Amino acid sequence: MNFGIDRLLADPELRKPLEGKRVALLAHPASVTANLTHSLDALRTAGVNVTAAFGPQHGLRGDKQDNMMESPDFDDPVHGIPVFSLYGEVRRPTAGSMARFDVLLVDLQDLGCRIYTFITTLLYALEAAAEHGKPVWVLDRPNPAGRPVEGLTLRPGWESFVGAGPMPMRHGMTLGEMGAWFVDRFKLDLDYRVIDMEGYAPAAGPGHGWPLDERVWINPSPNAPNLNMARAYAGTVMLEGTTLSEGRGTTRPLELFGAPDLDARALIAQMRALAPEWLEGCTLRDVSFEPTFHKHAGTLCHGVHIHAEGPGYDHEAFRPWRLQALAFKAIRRLWPDYALWRDFPYEYEFDKLAIDVINGGPALREWVDDPAAAPGDLDALTAPDEEAWEEERLPYLRY
Repeated sequence: MNFGIDRLLADPELRKPLEGKRVALLAHPASVTANLTHSLDALRTAGVNVTAAFGPQHGLRGDKQDNMMESPDFDDPVHGIPVFSLYGEVRRPTAGSMARFDVLLVDLQDLGCRIYTFITTLLYALEAAAEHGKPVWVLDRPNPAGRPVEGLTLRPGWESFVGAGPMPMRHGMTLGEMGAWFVDRFKLDLDYRVIDMEGYAPAAGPGHGWPLDERVWINPSPNAPNLNMARAYAGTVMLEGTTLSEGRGTTRPLELFGAPDLDARALIAQMRALAPEWLEGCTLRDVSFEPTFHKHAGTLCHGVHIHAEGPGYDHEAFRPWRLQALAFKAIRRLWPDYALWRDFPYEYEFDKLAIDVINGGPALREWVDDPAAAPGDLDALTAPDEEAWEEERLPYLRY
């Protein structure tokens, strides 16, 4: 299959509208061609007049390890063009940066999750482009989490840098598709184009959204090390709003979770007792690990590794958001007074609990903390949101 960047480079007719234009590129470390050349280098080699670049969270080079670590502007040492940070002094393109180009190309590998900030950065770029009359082209890439939809829809008033709009946590769209939805949803007036992929089959196994035998996985952010993480992320990202380690400081971040005071086997047993159907499609393994940095650094933790891979993986059955929610509920059942929720400023939100910002409202936390609430109660809240989104996104699906 061919990603959008590869089609653009291979077809002079696709590039023709860029002739005589100053072009900017919004990219990160995973913005590479089929032969692993970075898109910035490949575009310049192909004769595209790239005069500026933008970097999202973690930077164009992936230089910032943790969340809320800002990247500076800099001049690219190879091409001598300015690289503007969209996760530094500003998170939206400025008038000054917008004046440096005529057409913006967006080539970002996304993870298919509302909280992954690249889609918010796309929205902000689209809004700036509409304001300044600049075309935006998305060079489309696969959604490694595939088409399944899961999670509560973000509620009005809960918009944030990790919540760009009213969609479930796991949205099941590519970045190009999401951009078209943004244009319509927010009534943006601009020239928006998508350079489609060729051969993308999100329903086909074993990759279900990622071409396993054709493309190398490259971290789109420092703690996105592999496909298993991408599949689990719509659930494990909620760990950022808890006192539990999400595995930062290990080699398998956002695939596992734990804490020094957890009994992992008891936790898994309680999860199976509460809602065994929410654990289908993956394999859970009790694990011990010692983070080298971040939460519980230097302390032995006990927890659970989620394996959304191998013979135990069922793409349609796997529900990472419910699985992680169930782990929280099981902790409440086993240890009712466990200090689960982490209270700290999260992605520039200072007056709300991080777990609520992550979920686009308090409903998930309230369900976890309510001793009388059962798994069926969360399903009753969530299923209508999921069904409505599957209907709403239909006109925007390109593959």
